[in-house]
Amino acid sequence: MTLIVAVYVPEGIVMASDSRQSIRIEMKKPSGEPFKFETVNSDAVTKTFLLEKQQVGISNFGDDLLNGIPISSYIQSFLEEEVVAADDVTTISKKLVDYFRKSFPDAAAGFHVAGYKKENKISVPYVYYCHVAKNEVDRRNVSPDGSIIYGTAWSGQIDIIQSIINPVIIKDSRGKEKIIKAPPPIIWKGMTVQDAIDFAVYAIRTTIDTMRFQARAKNVGGNIDVLLLKPNQDPQWIKKKEYQIPEG
Repeated sequence: MTLIVAVYVPEGIVMASDSRQSIRIEMKKPSGEPFKFETVNSDAVTKTFLLEKQQVGISNFGDDLLNGIPISSYIQSFLEEEVVAADDVTTISKKLVDYFRKSFPDAAAGFHVAGYKKENKISVPYVYYCHVAKNEVDRRNVSPDGSIIYGTAWSGQIDIIQSIINPVIIKDSRGKEKIIKAPPPIIWKGMTVQDAIDFAVYAIRTTIDTMRFQARAKNVGGNIDVLLLKPNQDPQWIKKKEYQIPEG
């Protein structure tokens, strides 16, 4: 599992991800009875990628090993085999899902894909939610009437941040939804880029820190990578882990 966050505000789009890879191992008890357990396989996995020529960002969540190989390797192959100079955030989103469905149509793997497109000389933000098994490519930052909206998209291990940010809704005896707890709103359209960066890191860091004290699988962790996309500017890595020699 993982946690990826995309925050889209008027000044730019922030994409962030953790670095933990959790795997489920199947083993057998001395009696021969099979059992499964989840463990941390790595805290150095890259889940956010930058397509420099197209100025598009991709973050992945869900299944991280496909046929025993990290999904990051398949993403690199996708970039080499399928992406061309003329591609934009929309064509890349569609190509990405099609690419994985060819070999792994049932993969519980998804992506955030974000970037800008010029429309009538104006840079328009696009944020897509994509899912392989669902064959889904859904734009998240636009309302039904076509107007741009601002907010955040999170995918993966989202229960902790949802419990803090989202209202609590239950259904009454007639099946009608009722809000029983409504946290104060976040004014996304008034948020600066720095605030968007802070929120993306907060969402992932809070999840990591909360999991530490809960009796549950610790499947979000490691360094947090943060990518910033802005109109008419080159993308910028706010934070990106680097290879290093272990201390000691």
